[in-house]
Amino acid sequence: MSVWLCCVTGPRRKISLLIDVGWKQMGNSGTMQKKRILIVDDTLENIDLMKEILLPFYRLQVATSGRLAIRIALSPTPPDLILLDIMMPEMDGYETCRILKADPRSREIPVLFVTARSQIEDEIQGFELGAADYLVKPVSPPIVLARVRTHLAMHDQQKLLADQVARRTAQLELRNRELEETRVEVIRQLGRAADYRDNETGMHVMRVSGYVRLLALRFGLCEAEAEILQLASPMHDVGKIGVPDAILLKPGKLTEEEFQVIRTHPEIGWRIIGEQKSAILHLGGVVSLTHHEKWNGQGYPRGLQGEAIPVAGRIVAVADVFDALTAVRPYKRAWSVEDALNFVAREAGEHFDPGLAQLFLGMRTEIGQIMEQYRD
Repeated sequence: MSVWLCCVTGPRRKISLLIDVGWKQMGNSGTMQKKRILIVDDTLENIDLMKEILLPFYRLQVATSGRLAIRIALSPTPPDLILLDIMMPEMDGYETCRILKADPRSREIPVLFVTARSQIEDEIQGFELGAADYLVKPVSPPIVLARVRTHLAMHDQQKLLADQVARRTAQLELRNRELEETRVEVIRQLGRAADYRDNETGMHVMRVSGYVRLLALRFGLCEAEAEILQLASPMHDVGKIGVPDAILLKPGKLTEEEFQVIRTHPEIGWRIIGEQKSAILHLGGVVSLTHHEKWNGQGYPRGLQGEAIPVAGRIVAVADVFDALTAVRPYKRAWSVEDALNFVAREAGEHFDPGLAQLFLGMRTEIGQIMEQYRD
């Protein structure tokens, strides 16, 4: 074990330090390198607790100040994930996160706030700064391990997705089928990540992408355009990653304030995906941002109306609502296919593009086949 002592301050002998525990020293004889976790907290007791939880599974780095945390994140051996306390002297967790997300060298490192501050306003502030999640003190070891594992996996998927899209663009003329299948699965997994957090099985994005492809072809898009939209559509709810658990998993009716938080997920998804040169990722961002807009202008987040809504968002809106109606959710039973199709018919010209709604109603046989193929 190597210990780097950077400074000693005050009577409490708070020491800013980096503890880097080697792979072999952690008692694991495996051959794969463990992920590196940076714990940032000015209270050594909290650090010790996190070390006890994480040490058997990960390589640990520890900093007791925001400034040292930034130095570690920008070092040649940066962490794969950061657990960041909010209440720290000199530089609090919010400012530390802001600096990390402003620097392209550390921007993509997932940051999970660990704090006793559990108000929705605090969580919203953290998500707006780019944090991936919140852990509320006193922490539960199983929840800490589950959240860390989930966000490490999601981070790996995002990096892999970007790499594979770049390779696919360079090799487009070769039409490498193996690479194509892998890339598609990574995109689907990114879409599934939001569903798993929302207690979904992951089949929701598969059904929606199936409906989207059929509806796009019926609308008149060519095969290539329909395929790109099919691949992009699983990312429509990726912004739910940024919605607090207390709201996202609430079984009862949401308050108006809670619903306003839910309404932020299209914008969050747009920011997660960002501006991309890749046609698939760019369209994924468009779909995330616009799939809750309504034909009559009463949707969110922008209140777009009619053909001002991108056609990709209009297509995904029909498919997403239909599947939501016919699926079991914590707050409702599943609707029958006929009842859901009747709803689509009633909402033509209100919620939905009337032309797309009419086309969707003519897909009854194909809809049934997709539902059977991707049953929960």
